[in-house]
Amino acid sequence: MSPPTDNETWIIEAGDAVISKKASGGIECLSPLERLIYCLWVADYGMRNAGDLGTASDIYPEFQTEAVELASQLGLPTTMRTFAISKSELEDAYLARFDEICNEIRTHA
Repeated sequence: MSPPTDNETWIIEAGDAVISKKASGGIECLSPLERLIYCLWVADYGMRNAGDLGTASDIYPEFQTEAVELASQLGLPTTMRTFAISKSELEDAYLARFDEICNEIRTHA
């Protein structure tokens, strides 16, 4: 297994912080950016652990549609376009677009 990239480490750490905040106050207490990070973390968890988005849908069924809405709100076109494609297309494109999505979100943070 290869060591994680900077973005892989970032999404794990950023996701952990968001999950902790969500656990103490619910999803309503998260900012739009934090909710988007959560959606990305959910997708990443599914793709890296199960190889598809089925697990992501089990964890947070709205992850994909919410990611599109939040990315649009936040002015993140790459993230919005990526999450707007079909679930099967997203599964195919996810790893190739992962760094670009992370970099766009991290730049906005």
